[in-house]
Amino acid sequence: MLVTEQPSLARTYATVLMRSLPGLGPTGGILPDTSLTMPGVTVSRPHLAAYAQVCGFPTSDRLPSTYPHMLAFPMAMRLMSDRAFPFALMGLVHIRNVITQIRPLSADDTLELRVYASDLAEHRRGIQFAIMSEAYTSDGLAWTSRSTYLHRTSSGSGSSDRPVAVTPPTAIWRLPADTGRRYAAVSGDRNPIHLHAATARLFGFKTAIAHGMYTKARCLATLDSRLPDSYEVAVDFAKPLPLPSRATFSASRTPDGWDFSVTGRAPHLAGHLHTL
Repeated sequence: MLVTEQPSLARTYATVLMRSLPGLGPTGGILPDTSLTMPGVTVSRPHLAAYAQVCGFPTSDRLPSTYPHMLAFPMAMRLMSDRAFPFALMGLVHIRNVITQIRPLSADDTLELRVYASDLAEHRRGIQFAIMSEAYTSDGLAWTSRSTYLHRTSSGSGSSDRPVAVTPPTAIWRLPADTGRRYAAVSGDRNPIHLHAATARLFGFKTAIAHGMYTKARCLATLDSRLPDSYEVAVDFAKPLPLPSRATFSASRTPDGWDFSVTGRAPHLAGHLHTL
């Protein structure tokens, strides 16, 4: 399906709320055989600079590898909020993200974005599936992101059980209460669990929690000067990162790249980056 402009996230969230009403929610089934494609996507340099500032990247025309994920996010939301989608968006848990940067992208590039769902599978706490996002330039496929989501049908957090490596601290992050609101302003992801303690409590959290993709971006920003041109970076999201809080970022060299983690009172993220 061709998309000619970025879907409105405000309308998407309204649709999500409507689908949460009795009788209007999803009925289960298989993933839709639908892909959304939007050509002619250009980058706003002021917006890129604002994103870089929020996430800690240096100001540059080179796109952080997490930036195209944010560009494709409204399309992913539209796909998952469609009535044909078998799972309600509210309550899904983002448990893993893998980004592959085949080659660096620049603010000068004109992109074609494609989003689709794949790989429906059983999970010990429910059902999981992937949302794939792809970015193409005139030279072909340049970037992909694979986000794995969990639809829970049994108790438990749904977070990853992969161990978080214990390595010497590399940096201490101090995350103020407005971290989620500042990231929402540049990403458009205004899920209430990230914005205020009061709205997060409506969904079972004691306080607001950081966006998973903000946490991943912050990790890559900390490693920015040591990143290769082409790489794959995978993260597993563990316990939610509360706001405000203090967290420790740790990283260590591996033969093919980096292992890294974010920990606070609990493990929050474990990641690995390897050069392609």
